[in-house]
Amino acid sequence: MRYDIAIVGSGPAGLSAAINAKIRNKNIIVFGTESLSNKLIKAPSIDNYLGFYEISGEELREKFQNHLDKMEIEITYKKINNIYAMGDYFALMSGEDMYEATAVILATGVEYGKPIKGEEEFLGKGVGYCATCDAPLYKDKKVAIIGYNKESKEEANFLNEIASKTYFIPMYKNDSLMRESNKLDSSIEIINDRPVQIKGENLVNKVSFKEQEIDVDGVFVIKDSASPKSLVPGIDTEGPHIKVDINMQTSITGCFAAGDCAGKPYSYIKSAGQGQIAAINAVSYLDKMKIEQRNKK
Repeated sequence: MRYDIAIVGSGPAGLSAAINAKIRNKNIIVFGTESLSNKLIKAPSIDNYLGFYEISGEELREKFQNHLDKMEIEITYKKINNIYAMGDYFALMSGEDMYEATAVILATGVEYGKPIKGEEEFLGKGVGYCATCDAPLYKDKKVAIIGYNKESKEEANFLNEIASKTYFIPMYKNDSLMRESNKLDSSIEIINDRPVQIKGENLVNKVSFKEQEIDVDGVFVIKDSASPKSLVPGIDTEGPHIKVDINMQTSITGCFAAGDCAGKPYSYIKSAGQGQIAAINAVSYLDKMKIEQRNKK
């Protein structure tokens, strides 16, 4: 099945895009999380979202969810790891699953903080962002999971079934996430230390910390959002952001971006506005394609 529009991200930008695309009767799929936006639900008070004064992030999330329910928009709880432009459509990869869409709207947010030294250098050479995608490569080998969210534990447990040794390195300070350590398989070794560098020659072979090093064959960095270039090969970026024009069009025809991933300022209402713009222009792109196809016949 090929969708009209695939929307990657379920924060204000992605949900605004979904609502506006649905209003225009487009067949959409939205990839996101149960929380909709981890950043949003952590906000104690939001004072600059028009019409919702002194509202908490959790309360605003509930209003978003109610709006989705009313419009019968469902979130697909899958993480998209790669998006490939195939000419007249896009292929979206989630582990072993593939989805097709004529247009794509990226609303993935932006990952805060700098990458670990060596992370980008060894991407594809022992460093990856999806353990379930690359797991077969690490059968009977040593792997490390550098986890920024609770999903990283699931990936660690999955890898541990085939790896000879699995290390788990938590990168969060959230107490509730720390208490979930019992959800890890007992044979997984937890390292409560910050990684300083991912090392190797042609391929990754070590992770170094302040006072120790571990030998590994692979490292998986599990974050809420991947860097745009690793997500969409060939897309133009400006620093950590996706380069867009006034219509939220990226450098790849048919691919749009909105919200924090499209640049500063990082604001919920700005993200929602950009999501609407992206959806309107994605719909225009689809309609233009239909006319061109009709004229060819």
